Amino acid sequence: MKIVIIDGQGGKVGRTITEKLKQKLPDTELTVIGTNSIATANMLKAGAEYGATGENPVVLAAETADIIIGVIGIAIPHSLLGEVTPKMAEAVGKSPAQKILIPSSRCKNFVVGTENYTLNDLTEGAVNKVLSLTDNK
Repeated sequence: MKIVIIDGQGGKVGRTITEKLKQKLPDTELTVIGTNSIATANMLKAGAEYGATGENPVVLAAETADIIIGVIGIAIPHSLLGEVTPKMAEAVGKSPAQKILIPSSRCKNFVVGTENYTLNDLTEGAVNKVLSLTDNK
């Protein structure tokens, strides 16, 4: 199973997801892709096996991923302060992978119904969804 975590800015959400998945699925290889090198480095520090930075790695990984995880902005062009290119967002959207998208108002996209959840609640929900998709309930 190919799990790809995509994040930008400082990579905090991606790092949290990576840490939690490595705890619960220690034998699963994780690929992290940052929209910038700082995000990539922070996710790699959390224990991911593979990491890359930029548009082309997102496009290529999206083609073969089984699961893609990230904030909702990874599927919206020009989000994350412009770090997500239209080509990246299109690749995520067109990917046959299961997509687990975490709401984040920092992307200037507000998902109604999430206002009472902390970032920890949302990342835990994302990890639980991965576990259900990998039969590791």
